[in-house]
Amino acid sequence: MRKVSAHQRKIHLWAVAASLTALVVSLFFLPSYSSFQSTGNNMYTVTLNGEVVGTVASESDAKSYLIDARRQLASEYAQSAEQQSDNAESGGEPSVDSESLYYAEAHLSVEGREVLWGKVDSHSTVVSRMKEVLESGHESESTLQRCYTVKIGNNILHLGTRDDVVELLTSALEQYDPDREYVVNLVLDTSKEINVLTTDVLSTKEQQKIEEKEASLPTAGVIAQLTDILNSTEPAVGKNFEDYTLGLTAIGFKEKIEVAESYMPGNEIMDLESAKEQILQSKAKKQIYEVRSGDSLSVIAEDYGLTVDDLLAMNPNYEDENATIRVGDEITVTVPEPQLSVDYTMQEYYEEDYEEDPIYEDNDEWYTTKTEVIQQPSSGHRKVIALVDYENGEKESSDIVKEEVVSAAVPIIIMRGTKVPPTYIWPVSGGYVSSGFGGRSAPKAGASTYHKGIDIAVSVGTAVMASSAGTVTSAGWQSGYGYVVYIQHSDGRETRYGHLSKILVSTGETVSQGEKIALSGNTGNSTGPHLHFEIRIDGTAVNPLNYIN
Repeated sequence: MRKVSAHQRKIHLWAVAASLTALVVSLFFLPSYSSFQSTGNNMYTVTLNGEVVGTVASESDAKSYLIDARRQLASEYAQSAEQQSDNAESGGEPSVDSESLYYAEAHLSVEGREVLWGKVDSHSTVVSRMKEVLESGHESESTLQRCYTVKIGNNILHLGTRDDVVELLTSALEQYDPDREYVVNLVLDTSKEINVLTTDVLSTKEQQKIEEKEASLPTAGVIAQLTDILNSTEPAVGKNFEDYTLGLTAIGFKEKIEVAESYMPGNEIMDLESAKEQILQSKAKKQIYEVRSGDSLSVIAEDYGLTVDDLLAMNPNYEDENATIRVGDEITVTVPEPQLSVDYTMQEYYEEDYEEDPIYEDNDEWYTTKTEVIQQPSSGHRKVIALVDYENGEKESSDIVKEEVVSAAVPIIIMRGTKVPPTYIWPVSGGYVSSGFGGRSAPKAGASTYHKGIDIAVSVGTAVMASSAGTVTSAGWQSGYGYVVYIQHSDGRETRYGHLSKILVSTGETVSQGEKIALSGNTGNSTGPHLHFEIRIDGTAVNPLNYIN
């Protein structure tokens, strides 16, 4: 009996072990469970357009399921495509077709984790949830609505009604036309081949005249033309200051504005207040500021409504707010610029001191480098009516239409020369300065310690040319210079060429610039072969390097 009982117990233990083994194996191989892998993430939570739609075993499964969801939606909506087409042809609003829904915007997010045991959702469950999310997110786009598309520069927005468009544009003008003396009309843009509207801004008076003219019977022929001329003409002379009406005379938009009727999804059509916020707000625009006397980085930042840190960020070449800046430096700053710029003209009265334009009198005997004031100026005072042009509140230009001088300005009168002064060229080909102008140690006994010219090192026999056109006043031997040539020039200057080996011109001879006048040498009080070259003004030696072109 004991043998049988022991055998049974053994069989029982084997059965239990087999059952446990089968259970473990089934857990690893059942399709609804993800087996443990030591290599990383093996279960993924899928989010579509911000909503969790299920759990899958891989990222590729999530992408594949989304494609299947799109295809099923496209197939389902394709069945109603013919009905939608008939609806549009019969005058109904057009709606989004199956292809549009297939390409509906979808933001897929997959977050993985590593698990030992985990249940994933079936293909059909995940796809079904994805379809629900795509459909719900697309409901607001399923039907297109009639609206007005407005293009302002690079900005494009959609408004529900024509009145909204007019009100948006009128609001842009209102900051400069608070009393709404001007109205915005949408008119056909004749420069376009398709039906596109643009803006026409008129004063309320002009608008009223147009409306009255359209309402009344037309006047025929010549009478109509004369009536228009008389109504639009004002006397050009004899007006006093009090006859002028001050204030806004014209206003309009700088940017080209285009408006067209269109159909858009409802969620892309803006309400009026949102459109105002987008278009009327200013954006920062970079521009260059040139540093002036008394400026500092902190002062510049304050003037432009910036912090010093903002200014330094735009100009990384400056270390901190105490960095040195110099007059004329260019610094990048930002200024506010509205999305929709407004140009307008104001008729203004003001009084001002003014200056007369300078008067110049030409003197053909003087060089252009010489001027002389022969009458000192003084300011005048005047009353002015002017048309002043502005852009976004910044003055652009002005045109005086009437002025009354209270006290006349006296213009400055300047006499100026008309003759082009002579130029001076290097007197030899090649060479280099071996001794400069001014103080020096005497190179040898008897030499001067103050050099009145420059020494140009060249070999003996090098051609020496006249630095400028003139008349030879001396040509021969002179103590210290050796053989030397003096040339007097028309601007009163004199050039001297010393230590020559041979002179090729005579006293009294006229020479032109660049003409060969001598050969270089080593004569007189010289330390070696070179040309001694001087320029003198009113008898005083100057540094030739400051005058040679």
